[in-house]
Amino acid sequence: MSEADRPSALIPPRRRLLKAGFALMTLAVTPLGMAQGASRILAVRVWPSQDYTRITLEGAGNLKYSHQIVKDPERLVLDLEGVEFDSVLQSLPEKISETDPYVRLIRAGRNRPGVVRIVVELKSEISPQIFTLPPAGSYGPRLVMDLYPNEPVDPLLAWMEKTARPDASEPPRSVANANREPAPKPEKRRNDSAPMITITLDPGHGGEDPGAIGARGTYEKTVTLAVAKRLKAKIDAEPNMRAMLTRDADFFVPLGQRVEKARRVQADLFVSIHADAFIKPQARGSSVFILSDRGATSTAARWLANKENAADLIGGVNIGVSDSHLAKTLLDLSQTATLNDSMKAAKAVLDEIGSVNQLHKGDVEEASFAVLKAPDIPSMLVETAFISNPDEEKRLNDEAYQERLADAMLRGIKRYFAKNPPLARTRRA
Repeated sequence: MSEADRPSALIPPRRRLLKAGFALMTLAVTPLGMAQGASRILAVRVWPSQDYTRITLEGAGNLKYSHQIVKDPERLVLDLEGVEFDSVLQSLPEKISETDPYVRLIRAGRNRPGVVRIVVELKSEISPQIFTLPPAGSYGPRLVMDLYPNEPVDPLLAWMEKTARPDASEPPRSVANANREPAPKPEKRRNDSAPMITITLDPGHGGEDPGAIGARGTYEKTVTLAVAKRLKAKIDAEPNMRAMLTRDADFFVPLGQRVEKARRVQADLFVSIHADAFIKPQARGSSVFILSDRGATSTAARWLANKENAADLIGGVNIGVSDSHLAKTLLDLSQTATLNDSMKAAKAVLDEIGSVNQLHKGDVEEASFAVLKAPDIPSMLVETAFISNPDEEKRLNDEAYQERLADAMLRGIKRYFAKNPPLARTRRA
């Protein structure tokens, strides 16, 4: 076993120090620009989550690689061919957080002429998905390492464990109130004669995919998560209601997996939350959409749907992994009952949001949003405001406005279920 392959804990401290010094001298004597035909790594990004950890290498050109899993201890070894060992790769170790559930540490170095080796020391056995992505959005060519646990996280069990923790649904607090003790939660009451209503909240975008970006630099993914957490806390405080988030932190979730998570918990309603941009900064107002199997109801609806459906291209999905429910989803899109329920729920939410913000359209709109294609769950997509409008971007960053939005959405959801209880629909096995 060469020292490049050894776990860092097994290399004597004196030897590591000498190696680091020698590498620095080599870099000082041999300018990186002298490497003939070598490509550069422009950025390294790491997105840890309970579902998986994603490591992304963005290159100036296409990246050629090979990889292997090494046992005892568990490591993922990645060799990059024709790549410069530069300051970006040297910064790899600081990218890993101690709280990362799957990665212990990461390091890189020259393995042999023209080859940079990256070693990822793991906390447990993983099943890696490694693939390349062509340029998309503001990103150049990317090499993606998705590190999934050998035993996949069960969304239902993970959600149940989180809901059992008292702090799992705490809404975000401002910096000024960060040190203040949160008010005690009221004891959740359950009326045993009524069914438990399960709602899946889907904060749009995340991780590699920032979504729309406002003029002041606000990321859509940040706003949607903040609003979703506030709404979750309010739903969880209601008797006979509970909410599950498709993501509870800043990481990427493919569109198909968002739908699958809702189906795994047998959700009674799916609400995707967004704050999109439009080609005109004057565009403003809130909107609510449901799935259309006929076509978009407006030019803006078609434009937004196309933009949201491209999220997987920006965030990066391994196209070699098939969706087991894709065929069923496409086959059952004509389920009239689900679309009718979606319209009822969307109208109730739209009416309530209209008391908080002006509406972009007075009626529920329809478009072919991929994230709404659950064949058996009433689904809606809420555009809270246009982040491309400077005034609305400012409001979306305001905690009081986020609270009012969450309150309005909750009122609409409760109105819908008051007239359409879950027992009125056939439950899934």
